[in-house]
Amino acid sequence: MHKIDLKKYEIRTDMAIDLTEKSKDKFETETYNKKGVKVSWLNLDKDNEIGKKPGCYLTLEFDDITDDDMKKTVAQVFTEEFLLMLEKIGFNKKTKTLIIGLGNIKSTPDALGPLTSEKIIVTKHLFDMKVKVEDKFTCVSSFYPGVTGSTGIETSDLIKGVCEETKPDLIIVVDALASTSISRVNKSIQVSDTGISPGSGIGNRRKEISKDTLGVPVIAIGVPTVTSAAVIVSDTINYMLKNYAYNKKFSNSKSSKLTVKPVNYLKNEVDATMEDKKTLLGLVGLLSEKELSSLTYEVLTPIGYNLMVTPKEVDFVMEKLSEIISYGINHTIHKI
Repeated sequence: MHKIDLKKYEIRTDMAIDLTEKSKDKFETETYNKKGVKVSWLNLDKDNEIGKKPGCYLTLEFDDITDDDMKKTVAQVFTEEFLLMLEKIGFNKKTKTLIIGLGNIKSTPDALGPLTSEKIIVTKHLFDMKVKVEDKFTCVSSFYPGVTGSTGIETSDLIKGVCEETKPDLIIVVDALASTSISRVNKSIQVSDTGISPGSGIGNRRKEISKDTLGVPVIAIGVPTVTSAAVIVSDTINYMLKNYAYNKKFSNSKSSKLTVKPVNYLKNEVDATMEDKKTLLGLVGLLSEKELSSLTYEVLTPIGYNLMVTPKEVDFVMEKLSEIISYGINHTIHKI
């Protein structure tokens, strides 16, 4: 059987949970359901095997936020969980916070940071002018630096210059991410206290923005807005196997014959056997999920077809996601 060189064909993701979900027992994790939102806390040590920076990672997974009720629920849960992250780093009312929206406002899937930054309640100018500010507000400034391709200046250098002038105690960066799971695209939020390397998920790694480079704590908030064609292909094959296993087990049951609407087979804990996989897909069916992902990457990348893909309604969803994240930041940084 053909052997895949995993070092040559790297599957990129910004989401820590993409790399740990298959081996949770190896990591310090806490997972629970909160009002229909799946919440996961992950602590990575310095020598973790997935290559992520050591620190705390919070992930929220949810259903379609184009539903107004779900959007409100996600905003509330995000606010509550984000407050816990702030408490972990010692945030208080005297903390001076700088919110940075990373990304390209002219590219919809990459506009999450700038859209969020525009919705932040800023107060630093009032504090600077010695204006009496209500106790519920803290000192907050916000901006989005654009992208190096537009400004000609490294984003981290712009941020460093702003930090030297404003001297924040805490930096919060918001950015669009990439995922190796189509189920998480536009349906999950990751928060970490490790900072961020902009563009790393799509192979365009820029200078790191973190406590190591800026000297103050950096919390990164991101949503995976894109995934690769290779991920979609490999996920589709895995879903096809699950669908085959489901139909094989339930197609002759009385309840299935009475069902009018299509059934979401993913909600049933049914997996294809090795014999099923071989029958349906031959040698390809015998590959592990990791091998299958690497194979599709290997096939599509050399011919230029491993496109970065985003859902067609991304402009509408980006607005909703930026509202959720800005709501959470505003209601935790300020006590409103």
